[in-house]
Amino acid sequence: MITVENLTKSFHGDTGPVLALENVTLEVPAGTITGVVGPQGSGKSTLARLVSLQERPDSGVIRVEGYNTAALDPRRLRAARRRIGVIQHGDLLPQRTAAGNIAIPLEQAGIDGPQRRDRVGKLLDLIGLTDKAATYPDALTPGQRARVSVARALVGDPGLLLADDPTRGLDADATAGVLAVLDRARAELGSTVLIATSDAGVVRRIADDVALLSAGRIQESGQLLSLIQDPNSQVARTLLPEIDTVPAAGRHDRVAEVILVGFAAVGALLPEAGARFDSAISVVGGGLTRVGETPVARFLVGVNGARADAALAWIAERGALVAQPTTVPHLHAA
Repeated sequence: MITVENLTKSFHGDTGPVLALENVTLEVPAGTITGVVGPQGSGKSTLARLVSLQERPDSGVIRVEGYNTAALDPRRLRAARRRIGVIQHGDLLPQRTAAGNIAIPLEQAGIDGPQRRDRVGKLLDLIGLTDKAATYPDALTPGQRARVSVARALVGDPGLLLADDPTRGLDADATAGVLAVLDRARAELGSTVLIATSDAGVVRRIADDVALLSAGRIQESGQLLSLIQDPNSQVARTLLPEIDTVPAAGRHDRVAEVILVGFAAVGALLPEAGARFDSAISVVGGGLTRVGETPVARFLVGVNGARADAALAWIAERGALVAQPTTVPHLHAA
């Protein structure tokens, strides 16, 4: 487990100190994938460098498996760094094959040839590139090179795998391949994974826990599926489909924001409510997405009929989150 307590980090800018992180506290539970999501300049990469022990904070504590890293002597600090696998972008050696690049950390650690070949072979299987073992980087696709970088970060069996914007510049298929590898690392190797990204889709697809970072501060953090079911959650507003439709005034008897999780998101809950309560229910905004393998819908619905309130109450009783604004909202995802 990695815990970050009240981290603050600043840099010298042209006009004075620039505060990159302020009092950031974050827990990365063992065996999970935690996503830190935020816009460019929010401090994600700074946080990644601090957590990987490449830089020191101005103040605050980073604990690796319970140990305060600031209190470690140089030898133990080096050992702690080896427990953190950092996925590096674009630094595969062109003169070495995919297998040769993955093996570099093992060679540096003095691991003998048979052990190296066994470990590299297992990781090539994990990333789905066994047939590319002897291929050089310039003959690999960008997605394949990214997967090789993940394997190299995993080759030392780290306790934490740290990925700073791991899908940057990749198309949808390549992104899916990298995320599948990270998920397999967690499931099959027991890796704890920390992802820093500006892509909300990455967090939706793979994270168990999430932290929303903005202007160097953690705005909200917690278990992803729990947060998206909180109508007041900033994470929900950021990750779920946005609602930017304003129904015409007086067109509906009731307007409500409805969040549906699981089968309810793709089932017939809304039509059934309409039929039961003789009400016309129409979706006027929002949409459907997935959080991991779980379908999640965020809809703005308009309801017409004398029993509109009863229809919405029935939907809520079946596990949906129903929020009825006093005025029709005009919402945007952050």
